[in-house]
Amino acid sequence: MNLPQNQEHKVRVAAKTALATGVVELELASEDGSDLPVWEPGAHVDLILPSGTVRQYSLCGDPGYLSAYKVAVLLDEKGRGGSREVHEGLETGTVVTIRGPRNHFPLGEHESYLFIAGGIGITPMLAMARKVAAEGRNWRLIYGGRSLDTMAYLPEIKALKGGKVELVPADTKGIPDIKGAIENATGAHVYTCGPEPMLRVVEENTKALLGADFFHFERFGADPNAVPEDTDGDTAFEVELATTGKTLTVAADQKLIDVVRKVVPSVPFSCEQGYCGSCETGVLAGIPLHRDQLLTEDERACNDTMMICVGRSRSPKLVLDI
Repeated sequence: MNLPQNQEHKVRVAAKTALATGVVELELASEDGSDLPVWEPGAHVDLILPSGTVRQYSLCGDPGYLSAYKVAVLLDEKGRGGSREVHEGLETGTVVTIRGPRNHFPLGEHESYLFIAGGIGITPMLAMARKVAAEGRNWRLIYGGRSLDTMAYLPEIKALKGGKVELVPADTKGIPDIKGAIENATGAHVYTCGPEPMLRVVEENTKALLGADFFHFERFGADPNAVPEDTDGDTAFEVELATTGKTLTVAADQKLIDVVRKVVPSVPFSCEQGYCGSCETGVLAGIPLHRDQLLTEDERACNDTMMICVGRSRSPKLVLDI
């Protein structure tokens, strides 16, 4: 696919560092020594592991340093195995593939910021806080975790200038006073990433006290509270793959991505639930039916990109940039 965020790059694990209990950092350097693509805070990459497993990780290094990217990975004992492969299977010198970066969690320009991070959700927050601190903007970071030994990047956070940092390890301080923080954040835009229960509290209070436009978030997985799409009215449609020139039929009971991958097996995908962005595809003609959990209403209205793992077509035919 021709979207820049779908370009693949071979990288070498230049360093693997234990940051906290259950958290390792990978420094990923371009295999050929060239600079990696430019990125902004909030961006993430697809990490394609030797097993073929694809996982998404936020970039948390310095956007000005393009010789290598940094990502941090929490070992998820109840996960599907991707984090375990990173922890146990990747070593310094291992060559892997990354795809991206892509950014559906961009940092806007505001007078003040409230960052709320839970656990490994600190990774995009760190890059954001680093940027606004360097620009001399007003910012506050609330960072919660199970205990201090499980909370990554504490030295880097403490070194940031100009803002206010509140560390809230649950074993000694309980849970963060999210409502109180938002009540005192008049005019601040709230950026948050962390476990789903925390996101819900941040969302509810931000929208109630500041307004929906002040809420910016990224979640680890699919929204567990999302209303299931009504698929009873799904109908067949055609999809033309612009690069190959082939036109395919997607039956009412078929997934668009499944039909596409029969012809182009290399089309990237990961979550198959419309939240990770790996399968984002350019739309050249036709009107997509958006069913993802990632694009904003404005982005959907443009109809120039879609997540083909869950999306379909409102028009009789779609032309995709594949």
